[in-house]
This record gives sequence, structure tokens and C-alpha cells, in this order.
Amino acid sequence: MSPEPYRIDVHHHILPPDYLSALASAGITGSGGRPIPEWDIQNTLALMDRHGIATAITSISEPGIFFGDQTFRRDLARRCNEFSAQLIREYPMRFGAFAILPLLDIDAALRELEFALDTLQLDGVVLLSSIDGRYPGDPLFDDLFTELNRRKAVVFIHPTVPAINRELKLELPPFLIEFVFDTTRAITNLIYSGTLERCADIRFIVAHAGGTVPFLAYRISLGQIMLPGVPQGVMTYLKQFYYDIALSAKSHALRSLQELVDASHILFGSDYPFAPEAATFFAVQEIQSFDGFDEQARRAIERESALALFPHFR
Repeated sequence: MSPEPYRIDVHHHILPPDYLSALASAGITGSGGRPIPEWDIQNTLALMDRHGIATAITSISEPGIFFGDQTFRRDLARRCNEFSAQLIREYPMRFGAFAILPLLDIDAALRELEFALDTLQLDGVVLLSSIDGRYPGDPLFDDLFTELNRRKAVVFIHPTVPAINRELKLELPPFLIEFVFDTTRAITNLIYSGTLERCADIRFIVAHAGGTVPFLAYRISLGQIMLPGVPQGVMTYLKQFYYDIALSAKSHALRSLQELVDASHILFGSDYPFAPEAATFFAVQEIQSFDGFDEQARRAIERESALALFPHFR
């Protein structure tokens, strides 16, 4: 018998038909070095039921909408966000959604943010870890982050293939290690740019346990000796992030994350459908068996910590 769904999955992707068509028209067949997976709503709901997932907060994954010209990006962002809103209307307690924004056009991104949050009533926004070599915290994004802060928005940072990947002479798919390194760059730049200090009301969720951040936290903090932007100290800012455990739910990673934040800042994530169903199964099993979590911590990670960000799913 399948478990009664109660988990909230904050790292869960969708592939709307218009998005797939746009990828195909641009000749894009992969994401991070992996083929674009198949996706449909009925198989998604069945997977959620099999693994006790009550609600999935959906997002568009890498490569996002960041191909084609700016008019194309604006149109594709709108169609993806409207698809997300329709999905929520059809399954109001099963799905939430992070809106995608047509960066690097900040004015267009601000207009889409207003429409997505005020009209469509989506749950936050997804930002890639970098776009054309620019990272969150880049001055180009200041006005966007000011507005996200005013709204006390939830912002999901998802990794992408960094621009530097083109220069690397590695025969490795970028998702393997470049994704986690790019997440680490994004988090570090948010801190040292002063963006976290200036925009303290944004609630950031970072994917894959923060990339390499829990392990490198001390090393990252050493920059505060010489760099501005961190009056409260790097460790204080790192503890403000929420960390999903998609593709990271193994004891060595969880123990490192647990040294950085408590269960109130750890969230369940599956990375479906870019990660196979087995990854969801093993994540659930590892949370249940990991000796560093008591029952209260497990409940927080699987549901209660997410409800602090998305209370309407209670």
C-alpha cells in the first residue's frame, strides 16, 4: 500500500508542451549533458503517490528559457508560467510553482514577476545559478532583487551549465560536477556582493544541498577577512539559506549539511523527472534511516520546514 502523501517536494520539474516545442525548435535535446526526459502529469501524480509526496513546487529546469532573442524569452516565460498556473488550478493541493523570468531584460523580468505573483498567484521564482556568466548578486540584477525583497519572495536557485564550461577540456557531462560548483558560485556571490545583507527578506532555497557549500563553508568564510559585504559574518548568511536535498540524500552529505543548518532549513527535493524515480526512492529511504535525524527532524525536512515558506499548503 502506498504511503499517505504528506511530503512537500520543493525541487520538482515540469516540461510544458510549449517549452518542449521551443527546445526542439532551438535544436536543444539535453540539459546539463543529459537527454531531456519524458514528462506528463499523470505519471507525475502516480510517482508522487508512490512516494508519499502530497505537494510538488514545480519549476523549469536548466537551460531555462535562456535561448532565442528577448521577445522569444518573454513569450516563453509567460506561456510556462500560465501552464504552471493552470496545473495548480486543476490540482490545487498537489502543485505549487516557481515562476520563470525573462532575464537578462530586467524591465521585462519585473513585469513578469508582477504578473506571475499577483495575477497567477505563483509561489515564488526560480533563478538559474548563472546566465551568460552573470551570477545572482551581479549589479545588473539589483532592481530585481530589490523587488523580490519588497515582496518577501521565495527564490529557488537552480544550477545551470556555467559559461566557463566552454573553456574546460573535460569529457564530462556538466551536470556531474559543474552544476554543484555553479550553485556554490551563486551562493558565494550573493553573500560577498552584499545582496543578502541588503535583501534580508528574500527566502532563498538552493538546490542539491547547496552544491559544495556545506563542505566548503569554512573556506568560503575566509574571504570575509579581505572582502566587504559581510558585516554579520559568512556563516550567519549561509544559515539563512534553505537547502533542498535533491540528489544529496546520502549520509556523508547530510552530515555536512547538518553541521551548517538545522532541520528547519533543510527541505525535501526529488529533482524529478531529470533524476529517475529511483533517486526519489533512495532519498526517502535515506531520510528515514539517517541516524542524524530524529523523528521531529524528519517531519520538518519532509513537510514542516516547507510549510514555513508555503503555509497555504497546510
